[in-house]
Amino acid sequence: MLPPELPPLPALTRAEGELIDSYLDVVDLLGRINPAQHGDTYRGLRAAQALVGKATALRDALALMHQRGENELHAPTLARALRVLDGERRTARVTVPPRSDS
Repeated sequence: MLPPELPPLPALTRAEGELIDSYLDVVDLLGRINPAQHGDTYRGLRAAQALVGKATALRDALALMHQRGENELHAPTLARALRVLDGERRTARVTVPPRSDS
């Protein structure tokens, strides 16, 4: 049985696509660094080292959008793209988990 088909990505400019990809790369690394998540220090260290390059790519994507006159982020469209790319699960790893009172 095949998994359910994902909805199509909304139409994005190339710069918006790079923004979404770079943002999710940064989020994934922050999730690996998150001290509230299980993991070891070496894994966090490697993620922190990679974060510099990914943050630069994110900055460059935003700078390119600004230079091209794309001065406004179209939040509903970008949010749809994030949802299609599993952004809700990926960003949840960055937050502090709920308190367990047990």
